[in-house]
Amino acid sequence: MNVFYTVNAKRMKQISLVIIISFFTALFVYSGTLSSVPVFGTKDGPKAIYKGEKGVALTFNVGWGDEKAKPILDELKKLKVQSATFFLSGSWAERHPDLVEEIVKAGYEIGNLGYAYSDYTDMEPQKIRQDITKADDVFEKLNVKDVKLLRVPTGHFNKETLKVADSLGLTVVHWSVDSKDWTNPGTEEIINNVKDAKKGDIILLHASDSAKQTKNALPAIVKTLRGKGSFVSVSDMISNGDAKSSLIQ
Repeated sequence: MNVFYTVNAKRMKQISLVIIISFFTALFVYSGTLSSVPVFGTKDGPKAIYKGEKGVALTFNVGWGDEKAKPILDELKKLKVQSATFFLSGSWAERHPDLVEEIVKAGYEIGNLGYAYSDYTDMEPQKIRQDITKADDVFEKLNVKDVKLLRVPTGHFNKETLKVADSLGLTVVHWSVDSKDWTNPGTEEIINNVKDAKKGDIILLHASDSAKQTKNALPAIVKTLRGKGSFVSVSDMISNGDAKSSLIQ
């Protein structure tokens, strides 16, 4: 004997709506238990942070040169900026131990920029590891402790880079605001590139000799950003943060 069931269409829509709402509510609650610091990363793998939740992070890449880092340090002190993060290449740090010591004494954070300023997307994982650990060896010799952050030298990275960094206990740090100071577009343009930064932004600046206009742009940058939150190191910005991710193929 055949049995037929009649289901009210309106009732089915109500049940479907409840299921959909429940699904997205559960998803929202689950997401809230993850890190809300925006990141690049693979679906289930390590991440690269490019934005935080509190304060504004001034970050300076120093890959080479003898002339620009010291004036920028002096300018930050003059402007009473007490927190910043300097990503140093190992080869630069090796040649400028006095400036490394000055960065540490000023209370600024130091991150790893690799050793030879190479493009990690062109390198095998083992070569990436060697470049990072060579820089780490330099920092240890200079008594720089607790270096936990890595900025990929050229800014280009892939999932292999993230895996190597993670295996070394390092967090890859990208940026959300690019000052483009290394192109030397003029002081006003550098200031303009940064002026719309807001709380949680990580700002890319340079203290290598190729960035000739950064020091002159700093007073206006600092004045503008002070009204948008305190300056913090990257580590302070991302501590106790919650995460979401963008996939890297």
